[in-house]
Amino acid sequence: QVQLLESGGGSVQVGGSLRLSCAPSGFAASSVCMAWFRQAPGQEREGVAGINSDGTPTYATSVNGRFTISRDNTKNAVYLQMTGLKPEDTGMYYCAAALTRGCPPPQAVSQYRFGGQGTQVTVSS
Repeated sequence: QVQLLESGGGSVQVGGSLRLSCAPSGFAASSVCMAWFRQAPGQEREGVAGINSDGTPTYATSVNGRFTISRDNTKNAVYLQMTGLKPEDTGMYYCAAALTRGCPPPQAVSQYRFGGQGTQVTVSS
């Protein structure tokens, strides 16, 4: 069973920054694809960013250049640094793991495992 503990969400104004953290349990984040998804009320869950086991990151077009996904192997943690936040970034953010070294396409949500409650990000204008 995949267990993921997300933290770091909050409420910020437009243009603000937040750093989300994900702490996996029971496996090494460095051995698989780790990713961040988000879900706004009434909308489907969407992939935001992913990082392959080799450290290669991928981003959704909507966040490219503003968000950075990273991994700290010594702490077995994954982070999402978010800058230039916009109201449309508002949503519940979830950490996810795909049991492959490379990240499946973000739209292939069923190939990811979600094991946390998520962390809320609210951006107000």
